Amino acid sequence: MAEPGHEEQPDEKRVSWAELFFDLVFVVAVTRVSGLLTDSHSWAGVGQAVVVFVPIYWLWVGTAIQTNLQDTSRAVLHLRIFAVALAGVFMALALPQAYGRLGLLYALAYWVGRLVLGIALVMASARSRGIPLNPYTVSMVLTGPMLVAGSFAHGDAREAVWAVAALIDLSTPTVLRPQLRRMHLDAGHLAERFGLFVLIALGESVVAVGTAAGAVELTVGRGFAVAVAFVLSCALFWVYFHFAADAMRHAMATAKVQLDITRLVLSYGHLAFIAAIIFTAVGLRESILEPGQHLSWAFAGLLVGGTALYLASFGFTRWAMFRLVSWTRLTAAGAVLALLPLAPHLPALATLTAIALILIVLNTVELMRVEQIGWRARINGRVPAR
Repeated sequence: MAEPGHEEQPDEKRVSWAELFFDLVFVVAVTRVSGLLTDSHSWAGVGQAVVVFVPIYWLWVGTAIQTNLQDTSRAVLHLRIFAVALAGVFMALALPQAYGRLGLLYALAYWVGRLVLGIALVMASARSRGIPLNPYTVSMVLTGPMLVAGSFAHGDAREAVWAVAALIDLSTPTVLRPQLRRMHLDAGHLAERFGLFVLIALGESVVAVGTAAGAVELTVGRGFAVAVAFVLSCALFWVYFHFAADAMRHAMATAKVQLDITRLVLSYGHLAFIAAIIFTAVGLRESILEPGQHLSWAFAGLLVGGTALYLASFGFTRWAMFRLVSWTRLTAAGAVLALLPLAPHLPALATLTAIALILIVLNTVELMRVEQIGWRARINGRVPAR
């Protein structure tokens, strides 16, 4: 699927319709996680939401890697994608009661989804090289069973077991780097897949705006809040898709060890991006409901902290890709974070407006810098005028 302004190479792998259909399941999952945070927005609630989101995200990542490595036109792969999607459906359905009566359903759904992804790979490898040690087999024999075992525990014990399982899943690509470093991936396809998950999360921010406005009477103040919140969502989109998406694609295509970009930028960096957008979406929803009232510390933390985390995460990914510091985005993250002590004492609309203005300034500065570099290059004759 070519990006606007980019010619598609003849041998470029495209995102398939089956993969796009698969992503619809995770729209539901992201919405459910957002609902968890809305209902329980304390530090403990944030921790619980992150712990149950990581397996959902890891199931998606495992599917994205597998479809990248295989021919997505094969019917058997489509059936495998649908089976994993069904596991994702049950995980999403179980989310509101994952720490209650539906914990076993949530855990079993994850384990089944990872088994579906892993068994075919294990069977193919076993015939030639024996059973491989990779993230799929680790989740099949260790973290999947850990989630199931944890579902029989209660309270903090369940959360602790699941948190350890999530950390093991996330650390597996780093621990197994020597075995996985020769893996070759299609750079354009995988970068686009992760960009689509960011788009799913951004869609949740738009849904949050719409559902909040539809749940109450639309006053003039709420109308302004809807407009500002939508501008803020558009600015978040611009930060990622106008510049960063192409940079990530380039880094993947030119990396000596693709695994390092996949592991640091795509797997870890995008987990931070998506979590940050979900946090921000919850804050947006609350801000629209009562734009003239002060946000509580919890909702102010989600709105301000989520936006700051989103921007700061680009500092991490830029360093991981190019060993460069993203001064503009880190500065903007600091400016947003500086609003945190003020946010609980300001009308929610004022906080929304301040964040939106910081993002607009950031995007304007970056656009001007890129345009300036482009014109300098043209003057020096290094690139042709378009």
